[in-house]
Amino acid sequence: MEVQTVEHTPGMSAVIRPGVLLARSPDVAGRWAQAVEHMDGWFTVRLAPGADPCEIAAELTGRGHEVAPNHVVTGQPLYFGGPTGAPLPAPAPAYEPGEPSRVTVGLLDTGVLPHPWFTGCDWFRDQPGEVLDADGDGRLDGQAGHGTFIAGLLLRQAPGVRLRVVRVLNSEGAGDEAGVLRALNRLRAGRVDVLVLSFGCHTYDDRPSPLVERALAAFTGTVVVACAGNTGSSRPFWPAALPRVVAVGALDATGTNRARFSAFGPWVDACACGESLVSSFANFDHFQSYAVWSGTSFSAAVVAGAIAAAARDMSPAEAAAHVLDPGRGRRFPELGVAVPAPR
Repeated sequence: MEVQTVEHTPGMSAVIRPGVLLARSPDVAGRWAQAVEHMDGWFTVRLAPGADPCEIAAELTGRGHEVAPNHVVTGQPLYFGGPTGAPLPAPAPAYEPGEPSRVTVGLLDTGVLPHPWFTGCDWFRDQPGEVLDADGDGRLDGQAGHGTFIAGLLLRQAPGVRLRVVRVLNSEGAGDEAGVLRALNRLRAGRVDVLVLSFGCHTYDDRPSPLVERALAAFTGTVVVACAGNTGSSRPFWPAALPRVVAVGALDATGTNRARFSAFGPWVDACACGESLVSSFANFDHFQSYAVWSGTSFSAAVVAGAIAAAARDMSPAEAAAHVLDPGRGRRFPELGVAVPAPR
């Protein structure tokens, strides 16, 4: 994947796909456009050589058009350094499958692997698999197993729920907004009570992509949950920072403090333990189907699973209000309401 780091605003970097603009209208790019492709209600504009997607987006946004560079999004496990970094093998945690539920959780991630917890579930058929070793070096890629790990957390929190998985991240945990928009369009064709977005990005202008915002707004009746990011800062992380999205930060393993890597700020709505969680994983190399891992991706899965569990008996919106009720749990400054993680 070709990427470019940009700094449209000094000190505020973002990562984009170079030479590409996403737009609601096919003709907004005018003289800068080299080719235009229609993509289910929006357009991918290939720009002429030397054209700056950020400068063009800023100019067109100022004229009232819905455009954005094609930002690169990344999954948010913690996979660098320290005792809470890369995934490690773990013994199988307690798990009860529960009675099947009609509650459906949409998951945009790296895909999902066959696993004893869900290969017997009817929803598992035709789900996109994960790529474990794309470069063939005999080792797991950086975020291989990420989607499978999150699927397990969801099922531990909400036994019996149905999952609808769409792959938007590669095995190194990278994707882009164009892929996210395509995935959201696919998911709209069926039931989604809770939608989990375990990835995100900073944007070139620190504002949300209007195209992603519009696509998520089309999920009426769906609770959208997204990770706040492993940035350790208060800078808005998108799409989590959107007003109608439940942004989830991470607590440390004690559940009493913010995890050192977690983003924070007034835009964060909820938090859950994000350190040393155990869940389903790949059966590969020294891993035997279970791992311990950390990150706000997994905190988001914990909160989404709690909402999905409550949605058995109420609407998704009522379930979210119930789970995030400040009277039911401790509230952390700039992290929101704490939600218990599975033990």
